[in-house]
Amino acid sequence: MTRNSGVRFLDRSTPPHIFTLIVMASTSALAMNMYVPSLPSMAEHFDADYGVIARSVTLFLLGNAILQLFIGPVADRFGRRPVMLGGLAIFVVATIGCLLAPNVTVFLTFRMLQAFIVVGMVLSRAVVRDTHDQANAASMIGYVTMGMAVVPMLSPALGGLLDEWLGWRANFWAFLLFGLATLWLIWADQGETNRNQSASFRQQFRDYPELLTSPRFWGYALAAALSSGAFFSYVGSAPLIGSDIFGLSPSMLGVMFGAPALGYILGNYLTGRYSAQVGINRMIIVGALICAGGVAASLVLFLAGFGTPLTFFGFMCFVGLGNGMVLPNAIAGTLSVRPHLAGTASGLGGALMIGGGAALAQLAGEILSVETGPYPLLYIQIVVSILGVLAIAMVIRREQRLGLADSA
Repeated sequence: MTRNSGVRFLDRSTPPHIFTLIVMASTSALAMNMYVPSLPSMAEHFDADYGVIARSVTLFLLGNAILQLFIGPVADRFGRRPVMLGGLAIFVVATIGCLLAPNVTVFLTFRMLQAFIVVGMVLSRAVVRDTHDQANAASMIGYVTMGMAVVPMLSPALGGLLDEWLGWRANFWAFLLFGLATLWLIWADQGETNRNQSASFRQQFRDYPELLTSPRFWGYALAAALSSGAFFSYVGSAPLIGSDIFGLSPSMLGVMFGAPALGYILGNYLTGRYSAQVGINRMIIVGALICAGGVAASLVLFLAGFGTPLTFFGFMCFVGLGNGMVLPNAIAGTLSVRPHLAGTASGLGGALMIGGGAALAQLAGEILSVETGPYPLLYIQIVVSILGVLAIAMVIRREQRLGLADSA
């Protein structure tokens, strides 16, 4: 049963309100997606190759992955609230650094520091696991991420408009304002939910082997990593595909870029509505198959000579739908394998998920060009979606051996 019936908004003596959880989970998505349509104009501003400025996506994801290894244990040791406030404060300072950067090297350095905003994504999940039992965690994460999904749908379009009207720095001014507002909201509303703080920080790292030797943890973590890899490879490649291959303007690219979020919202709704009844493992398999099917349909159209910007970005809605079904359920699975290590599992699972996404984004960026068209990206997305099905199949087989029900 849930354990958060006493929630009161803007009362930090109680657990955070669902609105606050959505904002916490949204901060990282906003910082990652909103400025993407500005990458071509930023490359021109800093007199750098597109490939160099595009590393800001990979570095941000890499910073996310590394930090998540530490955020979980630190939050299990010292609590969710102080870690969240500290991460937001660093994000605000790093955003100011990006605005004042005199060259691309300084910009990329501060851009990587902006990755501290990932505390919101990690700790929103940990708070859900703190305040909800195992059966309801996936549904609650689905509802939180469904609200969060509006951000990657709308923010690229807004970012493209801001770039055309005011230049690329307008996006980072928006980051600064959002960061300050979120810092105030967390200060006012986020009560501490970790009532069983670990005795020592060192002990938390000694707990990693308990997770790393669990086949079920690996199955869920790989399912999440592979599904997110299909999306993050798209994030790293879509600006080049949209601007150089299809010739879209920044504002139109921003509108098209947010297409997967439409599917993501539906996928999160289906997770919140049906995971408790259907079981998280079935939801993950269906989501991975939907992702692969949508990409396969897009590939077939391009091979047949009917590929257009509308078909490319439109079929990416299925990638979003698949992610919306896979990620909340796989994340709930990683948190529930060892419930007493929820923060550590959130951080480690998130590091694997984002790290895998960063690697695939970099791979897609390296092999994609105007000459290749979108084909390398589509092939990558199909392969990782199928591997995601195999990962969750491993979990199902393990649970059958252990005599566990399909509920994580």
